[in-house]
Amino acid sequence: MLLYQEDDGIVPLLEWLDSLPSKAVSKCRVRIERLAELGHELRRTEADFLRDEIYELRIGLQGQNYRMLYFFHGKAVVVLSHGLVKEREVPPKEIDKAVERKRKFEANSKRHTYKET
Repeated sequence: MLLYQEDDGIVPLLEWLDSLPSKAVSKCRVRIERLAELGHELRRTEADFLRDEIYELRIGLQGQNYRMLYFFHGKAVVVLSHGLVKEREVPPKEIDKAVERKRKFEANSKRHTYKET
């Protein structure tokens, strides 16, 4: 399980998680662990395919719909792109952002992989 990192070192998923209430962060972490365990086997209601090789982790809490977008790199590696709170559907621009991050990651995975310091 990897986290996507921008050219400037920002890790969009970590920034987003930092902005959430602690209860939501806890549920997101559980869902991330399930994805790490099950990978491609994780299905609805926990995860869903969006389009263009982009998937979403689905978390509901107190009427809010939290989503974390991700993609696969090779057969086993999952890369978490970023998160959002959604209304009715994930906005196309958010999926486009994940598609672009996937493209950048595939072009230079070392540069776009977050490493804890």
